[in-house]
Amino acid sequence: MLKSSLFSAPFSGSKGWAGLLLLLVATACTAPRGITTSGKVTPQGEFRVAYNQSFNVGTAPLSKAGSAVRDAASGLGGQAARGDTVRYSGAVNNVQAAALAYLLDPVQPAADFSLRYGVLPRLDVGYKYAFGSHVFDTQFQLLGPTGSVENPGRGAAGGTTYASIGLQYAIQRTGLPRIPFLTDLNNLLGLSASRHDVLLPLTVSQSFGPEEALGAISYGAVYGHSWVSYGFTPSNLYNRAGGTKLPDLPRQSRDFSSYGLFLNLKLGYKYAYLVPALSLYYQNYGQYTLLDGSTTSLSGVTFIPSLGVQFRIPNLSR
Repeated sequence: MLKSSLFSAPFSGSKGWAGLLLLLVATACTAPRGITTSGKVTPQGEFRVAYNQSFNVGTAPLSKAGSAVRDAASGLGGQAARGDTVRYSGAVNNVQAAALAYLLDPVQPAADFSLRYGVLPRLDVGYKYAFGSHVFDTQFQLLGPTGSVENPGRGAAGGTTYASIGLQYAIQRTGLPRIPFLTDLNNLLGLSASRHDVLLPLTVSQSFGPEEALGAISYGAVYGHSWVSYGFTPSNLYNRAGGTKLPDLPRQSRDFSSYGLFLNLKLGYKYAYLVPALSLYYQNYGQYTLLDGSTTSLSGVTFIPSLGVQFRIPNLSR
């Protein structure tokens, strides 16, 4: 289940570690879409281990969940939690649209741990665990030398250009973030979903030092496609006349495309790097069916700033 929390004060003592653990758990189930790799793939036989902390900011949920909708969600959800009858109304339509927007593009922190391995001179593979989301990816290098920091390839130097094409697949079971008005809302709607995402990033980078010994600057474009399955199992929600309980909404399937740009920096020396990044996406999510049979349309822009650390484990056998 997706959860959300606020960043706490600097970590210190047992409370500090508890706060850190809470932040990590709070980021569950959001598949990472920030691009933090460079155009150079992991050299053959090498490993790269990384941790990345990001924040997903979608304009769709922010536009759909104004103060009036939040107040309505809290009121309607409170009625449902008490077992009171809730009659269908325009407010119920509005809170459903807000719930779907948060489901598709939550406003919340996200974190992931990743491991990459160089399989061939121009091909690496990776796995990310994003606290509920499982991500598998691979990257093929189109341009640039294929050496390592210890054994630079021919032509490797500061400013060398690299380019690669990647493929990322993510699977997750998802739900609403656990923030007060959405928790109240889910008491009424019972929204659940699953999701699959594919990303195709094209990355170009310029090396700082031979074979990115000092890091790199990377930029590029990314295409994404998502498949979402969702359904509602409402409690104590009746038609407008109040005489008939509304049935569950069977699972609905939708898919949509995303178009993005990204920029990241890799700064460090040989074995450890700091990686700040920014990714930007636009997506038209399409139309989604509501409990009364009507539909709502959703679209928006997503900003994903992030900061990560990356560690390089060289191939000692070479």
